[in-house]
Amino acid sequence: MAALTFELLAKCSVTKARAATLHLPHGPVPLPIFMPVATQASLKGLTPGQLEEQGCRLCLNNTYHLGLKPGQATLDAVGGAHKFQSWPHNLLTDSGGFQMVSLLKLAKVTEEGVRFLSPHDGSPMLLTPEHSISLQNSIGSDIIMQLDDVIATTSPDFARMQEAMDRSVRWLDRCIQAHKYPERQNLFCIIQGGLDLDLRRECTAQMVARDTPGIAIGGLSGGEAKDEYCKVVDTCTGLLPEKKPRYVMGVGYPEDLVVSVALGADMFDCVWPTRTARFGNAITARGVLNIRNAVYSEDFGPIEEGCQCTCCRRPEDGGLGITRAYIYHVTAKETAGAHLLTMHNVYYQLNLMKQARQAIIEDRYPGFVKGFFGKLYDEDKGKYPAWAVKALGGVGVDLLDG
Repeated sequence: MAALTFELLAKCSVTKARAATLHLPHGPVPLPIFMPVATQASLKGLTPGQLEEQGCRLCLNNTYHLGLKPGQATLDAVGGAHKFQSWPHNLLTDSGGFQMVSLLKLAKVTEEGVRFLSPHDGSPMLLTPEHSISLQNSIGSDIIMQLDDVIATTSPDFARMQEAMDRSVRWLDRCIQAHKYPERQNLFCIIQGGLDLDLRRECTAQMVARDTPGIAIGGLSGGEAKDEYCKVVDTCTGLLPEKKPRYVMGVGYPEDLVVSVALGADMFDCVWPTRTARFGNAITARGVLNIRNAVYSEDFGPIEEGCQCTCCRRPEDGGLGITRAYIYHVTAKETAGAHLLTMHNVYYQLNLMKQARQAIIEDRYPGFVKGFFGKLYDEDKGKYPAWAVKALGGVGVDLLDG
């Protein structure tokens, strides 16, 4: 029995967008959703309480990093990552597979698993499907991911792509066998196949047949052209069961989220909102602002007018009333600047998906999408990205019309 319930609330009458509620062991999660990434059981720059204040109810931990430090014995001793990081809401753990790409110089893939050299001390570590699941069982995350064989989407090696796809299916079977707590942790499969749509179709059929509680589309966000990305997402969602959550891994720019929701995806994650905050960047409806620019040194307005995040809200409304001038003042030399921008950026992404969800429920998602792109590009349709125009056109939304 799965430890989740997927409640489909509404479907867009034009696009493939859906609104749903995902009921998980640590509370309900509204879909579509953006999930912030707390790689090492910590979202850089925020306390658990501050993350909760921004409305987050599902965030990510990284199995590979937590397996190295604090290690499985510590996680078992404390009773899992929820207690370890004082997080009362839901957690999703990735399997460690992505590190095959990001740490490839340290890794070797065989049928048994992935051999890593620890980036901490150079010691060897073997991550097998069974060990990945064992670690995730110890972490206690509400959603756990299968170990998959990940290669860069830009790889020209078709034979390696086919091998990775087939191996990911075999590894899923091993993950299902190894999973000790299916009644309280939900194992998601991951569709692979690179940018080859036939491989993606084949893999989707194999993964759907395993009937896991949720399904992820993996192996993207690796530098591929956005056109190709959209084709893969559109192809896969068209073959997925309606009553299960669909998670596109590693995706996080606002335009990507809005278009991917139109293509039928429900869940997303990315380190970008937090990482870009550390460079002084604020995500706003009109684009990314670098608050380190001197033009903001005497700007006493909020980071974004009308934003309801803890930073932007006025003190009389329970917020901090932080100004752009203050962020400019502290962001170069004080860590507080990065913390405040992280708070704002995480809230922006969560709120964008909250607004998208409401638009789907009210069956006005095409209008929401047009409004989003209009504001982002200051109504200059000549600046609209061609990939977005094409992808949205494929699901009935003409961005350039009206």
